[in-house]
Amino acid sequence: MSTLANARLVTADGIVDGWLRIEGERIAATGRGAAPDRPADSVDLGGRLLAPGCVDVHVHGGAGASFDEGAPERALTAVAFHRRHGVTTLVGGLVTASPAAMLRQVAALAELCDAGELAGIHLEGPYLAPGRCGAHDPALLRPPDPVEFRRLLAAGRGHVRMITLAPELPGALDLVRAAVAEGVVAAVGHTDADHETVRAAFDAGATVATHLFNQMRPVHHRDPGPVVAALNDDRVTVELVNDGVHVHPAVARMAWRAAGASRTALVTDAMAAAGLGDGDYTLGGLRVRVTDGTARLASTGAIAGSTVTLPEAVRRAVRDLGVPVPEALHAASAVPAAALRLADVGVLTPGRYADLVVFDEDLEVESVYRRGRPVVGNSVDGTVSGPDSFLRAD
Repeated sequence: MSTLANARLVTADGIVDGWLRIEGERIAATGRGAAPDRPADSVDLGGRLLAPGCVDVHVHGGAGASFDEGAPERALTAVAFHRRHGVTTLVGGLVTASPAAMLRQVAALAELCDAGELAGIHLEGPYLAPGRCGAHDPALLRPPDPVEFRRLLAAGRGHVRMITLAPELPGALDLVRAAVAEGVVAAVGHTDADHETVRAAFDAGATVATHLFNQMRPVHHRDPGPVVAALNDDRVTVELVNDGVHVHPAVARMAWRAAGASRTALVTDAMAAAGLGDGDYTLGGLRVRVTDGTARLASTGAIAGSTVTLPEAVRRAVRDLGVPVPEALHAASAVPAAALRLADVGVLTPGRYADLVVFDEDLEVESVYRRGRPVVGNSVDGTVSGPDSFLRAD
């Protein structure tokens, strides 16, 4: 048992002064004010922010490794990188590949899901619109195939959590229904569908809009398209890649206000270059060039994922979008966890996993706990000398 005392807890009610007790892998108790007792192994956080561990449900790699390499040890490199940066729950994302390659990739990631290192698998493709494929190989795109989908589910051994598809493709709405029947979250993305078709996908059971705005038919006042359909539907969680590149801050701010704090999920869409410098990388077998931190296909210039970390996206939400700190952290934890029905993570509630992040006054990650064990540092020493503008924003 250990107690994190003198903390500023991020709760559903905002930020409150209090404490949190860990027993084993779980949160045993939380409270306001001073901790009722201070065991020898307690940690004084000195007024620092204590938040749920971040939950990234759309990520493809990091630290030079990609989830599509089909090698569990390489995937662990990416997992470890994001975990050190406060992401205690990851859903491994796969991009479009050949049927045989995708089966191998899903089976490899299922091993890490069995081991508890990943919380699931996201199939971003292969059932995407050719005109909105972005960094997916257009030669490998194909219409929705229920037989292939069942094979992918079997290879995933129950760990396929989400599939992104374009609802205008032949058979797409039937695949949405099949996914929902299997307990897989269906997401609309990489689509040129009109407003009515996207609404039909949501009525069929799709509940997520994959990286809103990116590789979607744009908004027009007489042709609202998928963006407006998603923002106007209370059943739908919208992903935002808030790296300052994928979506202009003014547009991201508009979307945040339309969807609200309960339906906006911050995601990274991070690829192998996250955590590294500029240079040449690959994504789904395609060559990617990173310049000034922005990843683009060398062949077409299309954006090819990001190099951002989730806490950086949180800082940008607070700084650039004017989002209160609790809401920004909620969008990086509780909202994505709920969208993908990931139990036991995303909130500081007794009985949930003790997946925690300690932030300093600049919202930089200072310590990380996963399942009650420290990932970055064993304790936090010192105190914050005064309130920071970030923390005053709420």
